[in-house]
Amino acid sequence: MAGDPRVQEVLERALAEVAGARSTSDLEQVRVRVLGRSGQLTTVLRSLGSIPAAERPKVGEQANRAKVEVEAAIAARLQTLKADEHRLTLQADRPDLSLPGRRVPPGAVHPITRVTEEIIEVFEGLGFSVAEGPEVESDYYNFGALNFPDDHPARDMQDTFHLSADTLLRTHTSPVQIRTMKAQRPPVRVICLGKVYRRDILDATHSPMFHQVEGLAVDRHITMADLKATLQLFAREMFGPTSGVRFRPSFFPFTEPSAEFDVRCFKCGGEGACRFCKSSGWLEIGGSGMVHPNVLRNVGYDPEEVTGWAFGMGIDRITLLKYEIDDIRLFFDNDLRFLQQFAGLPGR
Repeated sequence: MAGDPRVQEVLERALAEVAGARSTSDLEQVRVRVLGRSGQLTTVLRSLGSIPAAERPKVGEQANRAKVEVEAAIAARLQTLKADEHRLTLQADRPDLSLPGRRVPPGAVHPITRVTEEIIEVFEGLGFSVAEGPEVESDYYNFGALNFPDDHPARDMQDTFHLSADTLLRTHTSPVQIRTMKAQRPPVRVICLGKVYRRDILDATHSPMFHQVEGLAVDRHITMADLKATLQLFAREMFGPTSGVRFRPSFFPFTEPSAEFDVRCFKCGGEGACRFCKSSGWLEIGGSGMVHPNVLRNVGYDPEEVTGWAFGMGIDRITLLKYEIDDIRLFFDNDLRFLQQFAGLPGR
């Protein structure tokens, strides 16, 4: 045969090895041995300089044809081996249907969501509707319309996350009350729920993001007595039939008069005999009061014709008390061991 017998010998042996390869790794070894940088055909091509000049073109052409033929054989065999290996992999991974199934742990409603739903149910039963609003607010809705003076401490950077000169992350859900009153005429009965943001250091009892609920009622002849009765009913529904509330004088720019309200400790029955209430017999819940006349004027209401009351409280705080949880950070850690404790609790 014309040409170099070494090339023909390498070609025949390579084709036989390719055909006999049982795996893609075996085939790769054949490729490296024949076509690699130090492979058999590569060596032949590099040795062309040592053969007579007249034979070099013929031998070079022969070696290149052999290289092309080996590459084609490797490519064809590779497809077959890959298909075989894929089929074996599928067979190995086929599930054994005779094995017992794996139990999927049940999910649970997050405790904050659970308490939020309970609060909504209580106030919907009293004829209140639920209102929501944006978490990014303007200074006007978050402060100005709520009768905050320009120099009020709550406007300070240490308390509020400002996004620009006029926009911020809302520090309470009170802006939703303003938006609601601007959109409708009295009577108004709404609760406003959602996330709020303040520049607090994260610890066991504080978080820079927490959940709040506020209530608002505006109509003719609304009084402080209506507010007290509403909160007393809420306390009984949320903390038990023996619960009650008390009011302590306070100050808020958007209410006058203003009061903090506490719930009678449901652990010791108000006797002050437990560490849960720090031996006071009462649990701090939130703030409340009669809507300030300036706030009514800011939304276009006539304070000579209508009055209203409002309250606000932290849902996280209520959840901590209701389920006797001692660290607010547990709500946001996504620890399944903590969340699964609530899987078996009856829902409302």
